[in-house]
Formats: sequence, structure tokens, C-alpha cells
Amino acid sequence: MITECFFTDRDSLFAALVADCADQLTTAIERRQQAGFLVSGGSSPKPFYQALSKTVMDWQRVHVALVDERWVNPGESGSNETFIIENLLQNQAAVAKFIAMKSNHPSAEQGLADCELRYQQLQQPFDFTLLGMGPDAHTASLFPGADGLDEALDSSAPQLCAAIQAAPSDVTGPLTERMTLTLSGLLKSRQLHLLITGEEKLVTYQQALKNNNAKLSPISAVLQQESVPVKVYWAP
Repeated sequence: MITECFFTDRDSLFAALVADCADQLTTAIERRQQAGFLVSGGSSPKPFYQALSKTVMDWQRVHVALVDERWVNPGESGSNETFIIENLLQNQAAVAKFIAMKSNHPSAEQGLADCELRYQQLQQPFDFTLLGMGPDAHTASLFPGADGLDEALDSSAPQLCAAIQAAPSDVTGPLTERMTLTLSGLLKSRQLHLLITGEEKLVTYQQALKNNNAKLSPISAVLQQESVPVKVYWAP
């Protein structure tokens, strides 16, 4: 279920990822009149988003939604919504429809029902879902040892979204209150695309392929499931 696309340089990786994404979104629009594009934050995909934003397609029919979000307002430091608006929803992609996770509720837990309602209205399965991975083996905001992780990793649960309280670490930084897609939500995708760069993350990925403890290595739950194909893009 895993296809590895390893490149010698990041420019080649991003060019391939842009081509794959544009092809799948365009195919979805042709077949179903709309496309669902689920996106991640973090520094790694920034060049991908910037290049993809210049790609010509029927962006008005693309629904862009986050894989996860820090519980901060748009415009504040750490907001994935702001990151996506500034790097993807520009140029040709400025007319895409964006679905936010963050609401005006004071906590992610209190905003969960509203977020779930918005995401349940997205066409399923999602046409292109981009994931990242941290050196701690987290993906989306499924962090090792986080409050809410057990429920979020239940692949049989009907919920697409979960409120997470991560344990503070160098990876999470101070913003530990998150909203995230659950494992069940991620598996509502036609295919999962994992973007990683650098030798450290390659080692983490290889370890995750063998680690059966998803509570310690949440990305393992994604890599070891057998219902949705995973395509891994890596470059040094």
C-alpha cells in the first residue's frame, strides 16, 4: 500500500508533487465537478504550495481544508490557516474555497462540533490529502502521548475531527491545543501523500514502518493501515 518516491533533490520532489496534485485535482473536477484538497502546515510544503498556486486549473471548484490547526486566531503566530492563505491561496488558486478549522469558540473542545459539521459537508473521499511528519513521529496533530490521541486513532470511529491537547515539546512549541483530522478522517481519502525531507525524517519514517505502537508513533497507524494507499515523497 506504500509507494516510495525518493528524489536526489527537493526541486525534483516538488515538481513531481505539483504535477501529481494538479493531475488528481483536475481529474476529480472532470469526474465530479469538484475536488477536495486537504493540506498540512509546516515549513516543508511551502515551496510546493507556492508553485501549485500558479498552476492553471478550475480552482473555483477546489475545496481546500486543513488537516490540522493550532487553536489560534488567523493572523496570529502559528496559524495554519494564515500559512495556507499566504502561500497556497494566491495567484491562480486565490479563488479556491477554503474551509477553516478554527472558530470563535474559546477552546478546541468547544469548537469541535462546529468543525465536525463543516468537514462532514466536504465531498468524500477527499481527492488529495497531504501529510507531513515530525521527528517525534507525529502527523497532522496526532502527537505521541497527547490527550485525546486514543480516540483520534480509532479508525472505526465516525468522527472526522478531534480536539487534541499535546504534551509540550520542542516539536509542538508552546501552542499545544490543536484541532486535527482523526485517523478515520484521514482514511476518508483516495490516497494519502506523505511529504518528508532530510535524513532525520527518513530515519523516523523507516522506524515507523516497523513500530506497532501508534501511541508512541502515530504516523505508524497511517503507514501500516491497509485500506488507503500511501505515497511517500522524500528528498535530502
